[in-house]
Amino acid sequence: MPVTHEGRHVPLEAVHNFRDLGGYPTADGRTTRWRTLYRADGLHRLTAADIDALRSIGLTTVIDLRTVDELTEWGRFPLEHHPAEYHHLPILDEVWGPGEPNWAGADAGEVLLHLYLEMFRQGEQEIASVLAILAEPAAYPVVYHCAAGKDRTGIVTAVILGILGVPDEVIAADYALSEPAMDRMEAWYRRNHPDRIDQMAQAPQAFRAARPATMEALLHLVEQRHGSMRGYARSIGVSERTLDALAVNLLES
Repeated sequence: MPVTHEGRHVPLEAVHNFRDLGGYPTADGRTTRWRTLYRADGLHRLTAADIDALRSIGLTTVIDLRTVDELTEWGRFPLEHHPAEYHHLPILDEVWGPGEPNWAGADAGEVLLHLYLEMFRQGEQEIASVLAILAEPAAYPVVYHCAAGKDRTGIVTAVILGILGVPDEVIAADYALSEPAMDRMEAWYRRNHPDRIDQMAQAPQAFRAARPATMEALLHLVEQRHGSMRGYARSIGVSERTLDALAVNLLES
């Protein structure tokens, strides 16, 4: 199926990668529910107008995948203006720096595949916790986010959609929708925080990429190692009851 921003991108002033994960097909002929599960970039940037725009969604749960340092520096989702259940589940201990690892000249897909595999390993407990939250019917609607909404959020999305039986090529196409969001984010920073542009420019270009082939390679490796995404989830301690609950909560005929 063609995967586009149309119908799923939520346009906001200061958040650039807020997307609905509804409408994706599964291998057994069902589809993911609309207006139930969302992925996003840094929700600490939400303006008053953005919060008003999100009220119709009725968010019940916010899952923050950023590091402790990011949370301390930038703040969290504005719970004082939109009360919600808030969970801080950092997938990484620290964000990737401009010079670490040193991937000068390396292919963007190679860089990100290496880092994503490390994220799968390092973030096992947090990923399992995300799935446990999503197993609760009362949690919805849910949004989970990181800083750019591409990498950490992309990994969690791959796990969720993979467990639900969404085909690899659709998961990869959803991942690729984050690349144009990086351009929107840069344009916003140029207008509102030009002091950060030099810092962004120091990061490897690979960190901006979101190629479908990278995600497809990652999903293939997970399948090789665990048999399926459900197999990966079981390997990190997620119960069959939780996995089955995800389908009940997130799929419709």
